[in-house]
Amino acid sequence: MGVSFSTIFSLLLAFGLFLGAILISTDHYVIFVDAASFVMVFGGTLSGTFIAYEPRYVILSLKLIGRIVMTPKVGRDVLKAEVGRIIKWAYVVQKGGPPALEAEASKAVKGDRFLKFGVEMVASGYTGAEVRDIMTNLIETSFGRNTVQVHILKSMAASSPAFGMIGTLVGLVIMLDKMGEDPTALGPGLAIAMITTLYGILFARLIYLPAASKIMQREQIVRFRNYLVAEGLIMLADRKSPRYIQDKMNSYLDPAIHFNIDKMRK
Repeated sequence: MGVSFSTIFSLLLAFGLFLGAILISTDHYVIFVDAASFVMVFGGTLSGTFIAYEPRYVILSLKLIGRIVMTPKVGRDVLKAEVGRIIKWAYVVQKGGPPALEAEASKAVKGDRFLKFGVEMVASGYTGAEVRDIMTNLIETSFGRNTVQVHILKSMAASSPAFGMIGTLVGLVIMLDKMGEDPTALGPGLAIAMITTLYGILFARLIYLPAASKIMQREQIVRFRNYLVAEGLIMLADRKSPRYIQDKMNSYLDPAIHFNIDKMRK
């Protein structure tokens, strides 16, 4: 898995534009750095999330934020390759029957539990309908588990501005308390009041929500790949011809990446 340069560039551009606007607008840019505001927003959001969700899933969600800068597991070329692999296996099944598939696919399924599970069912003699029922259940339950982190990140995105508003109220209370005693103390209180709201919105719109959207998109692509592979395994179980398998699996894909069985034979 490589690095997603487009994601890194977009993150740098987003924060760069924000910081650039500050540097252009004022020479006193240090006022935008406030530890108390950061603690209120980030610490409050994190604490509330740990209260609402199991710690294991919260930690996984935080780890996934860092992983969005990595390239996705499944791309267009991977989908086309999956079609070619299933067609290759179809010829094996034609010659030796479903049991011959297990030996042929032994290398391909290493590290891919989903594919290994499906191949074992086909090799064991399950019918296409039985493979479909089990694989569909596996795909949907896996998708549900893998998108729990998405819901957590969306919850953090909703909580972050709220804790920013709490920080604003704290800052206003400090400012009003000092108003009659020391007018010079109005500035720090007002700074906390404004900066916490700013931090809350920035965390929500530039970190939590984008991360949740990207993770959801990648999991949807993985689910699509799994349905594509499952369809191929179902047809292998039903002993469909390689050309039928090609046409059926190609119907799931963009025409630009359709697999051509005739080119494979050359």
